[in-house]
Amino acid sequence: MVETSLLNFMKKLYTFITLVILTSATFKASAQSDNGISDLFKGSPGDVNKLINAYSNPLFKGFGNSLNGGWTNTAKTQSLLHFVVRVSATASMVPSSDKTFDINSLNLDNIKPSGSSIAPTFGGDKNLSTGIVVSDPSAPNDPTRKYNTTLPKGVSQYIPAPQVQLTIGLIKSTDFTVRFIPTTKITNDVGSVGMFGFGLKHNFANDFGAKHVLPFDLALAVGYTRLNYTKPLSVQPDAGSTVGGNTDFTNQSLEGHFSGWNTQIILSKKLLFFTPFVSVGYLSSKTDVGLKGNFPFVTGVTNTGKPIYTSYANPISITGSAASVNGARADVGFQMSLFFFKLYGSYSFAAYQSVNAGIGLGF
Repeated sequence: MVETSLLNFMKKLYTFITLVILTSATFKASAQSDNGISDLFKGSPGDVNKLINAYSNPLFKGFGNSLNGGWTNTAKTQSLLHFVVRVSATASMVPSSDKTFDINSLNLDNIKPSGSSIAPTFGGDKNLSTGIVVSDPSAPNDPTRKYNTTLPKGVSQYIPAPQVQLTIGLIKSTDFTVRFIPTTKITNDVGSVGMFGFGLKHNFANDFGAKHVLPFDLALAVGYTRLNYTKPLSVQPDAGSTVGGNTDFTNQSLEGHFSGWNTQIILSKKLLFFTPFVSVGYLSSKTDVGLKGNFPFVTGVTNTGKPIYTSYANPISITGSAASVNGARADVGFQMSLFFFKLYGSYSFAAYQSVNAGIGLGF
């Protein structure tokens, strides 16, 4: 019931993260049938929405943080019309404070913990199992209409995201970066994904002859990234069941939108083919993931044991501060250049610490 509901929805979200990683290479995903999604709706929409937000909080914070990574590993800019193609990946680490949540703090209507109220989030303990008691929303005080189940366990404390970008040199020690994956339908089961982004970097060390004074490069960089995902769904009530509300279930979909800004002041020094760098800055990311359209929720049970459905529009939404990251960051890393080939690596200190690694070709 609720265990299966949350597990299957979280697996759908994890499929989404997996899909994003694969956009830089090949698209392979194993999507489950919409019957798994259907299991999500066995209970109060308000309770399910609160549980999903609490459970997925580090998943989307981590992904937004990772999506903001990998912009640059040097303050030096590209020469006029010179360019570099870069492919990298960032993995954010879920902090201890976001590995669990308290069920009692969610003020659920029909779900209570059967023991400890502390449950794992997506980034929590894979072996922690939290029991809950679920009451029938139509008869919350009827002891015959209660059942026991468990919430999902943790999945991973590492949340990755890819970066594929092209940087080209402009005039006056400035370069421009673009990230772009056209909206592409992978399969009917997986859905469609698309990404775009842009960034600017200016090297102040070359202004006013400062390069002859400063023994290093000093730059300001700003970048924006947005990723969109859509998957059509078909969640239907059981044949012959009673359904209240709008019964048009043809417009269902799972949609996700991630966006983030990243600003950095970067200092680097080229030493032959090796360039170490440090930077400080600020990042901001927003998440909006949800189910769009009309969906049938089981909101009661007949005397014969058949479900009673109520239709709800756009029932699940994960957005706002609980799924966003805003704050200062500091990075340390390097760029290694061997003729046209480049190798990158860095570590970021922020609310969600992360590592980035990648390769590039520059001309």
